[in-house]
Amino acid sequence: MAVDLTSILHGGFAHPLSRKWQSERTLTKEMLIYPLFITDNDDEETLVASLPGQYRRGINKLLPFITPLIARGLKSVILFGVPLHPSAKDPTGSQSCAPTGPVVQAIKLLKANFPQLFIVTDVCLCEYTSHGHCGVLYPDGRLNNVESVRRIRETAVGYALAGADCVAPSDMNDGRIRAIKEGLREVGLENKVLLMSYAAKFAGNLYGPFRDAAGSAPSFGDRKCYQLPPGGKGLARRAIIRDLGEGADVIMVKPSSAYLDVIQDAKELAKNVPIATYQVSGEFAMIHAGARAGVFDLKAMAMETFEGILRAGATIVITYFTEQILMEGWLDN
Repeated sequence: MAVDLTSILHGGFAHPLSRKWQSERTLTKEMLIYPLFITDNDDEETLVASLPGQYRRGINKLLPFITPLIARGLKSVILFGVPLHPSAKDPTGSQSCAPTGPVVQAIKLLKANFPQLFIVTDVCLCEYTSHGHCGVLYPDGRLNNVESVRRIRETAVGYALAGADCVAPSDMNDGRIRAIKEGLREVGLENKVLLMSYAAKFAGNLYGPFRDAAGSAPSFGDRKCYQLPPGGKGLARRAIIRDLGEGADVIMVKPSSAYLDVIQDAKELAKNVPIATYQVSGEFAMIHAGARAGVFDLKAMAMETFEGILRAGATIVITYFTEQILMEGWLDN
């Protein structure tokens, strides 16, 4: 029996170009944000063993590394401070936006040399607190939301004043988006600095390599009381709606691959703002591990994950693959 004409699909994707036409979105260099770990040891360049090909770098190593990436089309980076000096950590993370700290120094250096580079700064306290949690704590170990938000706001404003184009709070304290937006308005930067909210950031098992790189593992307990539970789809939707109402300019979902449904929800709920996602360290490391084991080709698998991310609705992707994508010309054809 002949196939009904309306059932014939193969002709629509028989050619490589017509296959590309089936995609609603195609990954571009403008969509990529590259994470950088900046230490307060100016001459450091240390490989992170659990994060393939990724390094912690001091200020003096930053320009030699990033200059070729800029030449190959790097448009944006997200900065994570990695303070190594013992005096850089205390219970309130007071050094998070210190003028001599690694993030502020990196912002100024990059802006002086590459003024068109879009600089995102992760805003959190975990790298700077002596206990490794993402805020100020009560004596019993619970997050003090009021004091935590005050410090997050100070940190975000400090980065904005240093020249950051975007501040991205990842701490997950309630009410931080409104507080940061008000802080930006007080210093006259509310119309210049973009506010990207880690609105749907889930607790889970995919952050280990990042914590190795940033030295940000909590010294006790975990973050399950302020990062979302993996099954908390409704909580994620509520957080997205809340942060939009408080003034977020971009909504982020983190991690990516296990939360494509949440990316889709974010696109539905936040129709008028861009959706970002963070392909986190564990996702990156798993793809590398699978490729090393011969399970699949590294580039092919990485690109397949990006297709899924874009299909779900994100148009901004934070990924450690950015360096390879640019330097090996993955998007050039």
